[in-house]
Amino acid sequence: MAKLTLVTALVLIVLGVAFFVATGSHAPTALIPVYFGIVLGIFGLLANTEDSKRRMIFMHIAVTIGLLGGIFPGWRAASAFLASTHGTAMVRPLAVKEEFAMAVICLIFVLMCVRSFIAARRARA
Repeated sequence: MAKLTLVTALVLIVLGVAFFVATGSHAPTALIPVYFGIVLGIFGLLANTEDSKRRMIFMHIAVTIGLLGGIFPGWRAASAFLASTHGTAMVRPLAVKEEFAMAVICLIFVLMCVRSFIAARRARA
């Protein structure tokens, strides 16, 4: 799962840099996925160990960060979509797309990790 964490971190970093460039490099909030990607990358590297207890701790922390990275941007993107359906013009549609993409990436990461955690627990029993 440490490799999945590193891949997810890389995808988030690329997403953030791409949207930062797409906004003309003047919207620093477009780099939020980069920050989440860096933190996930650090925990992915720390989880890449033979010590199962350390690996479990670091992966659980990484999944928690991934969950936060899925919930908050997802909430903001959903709020913007709902506001736009009630006749209000969507403010910063590029930002909403980035938030939605980050939420999807992080939630897929969380689901894959939870699936792995369940399989590991069944294998121990």
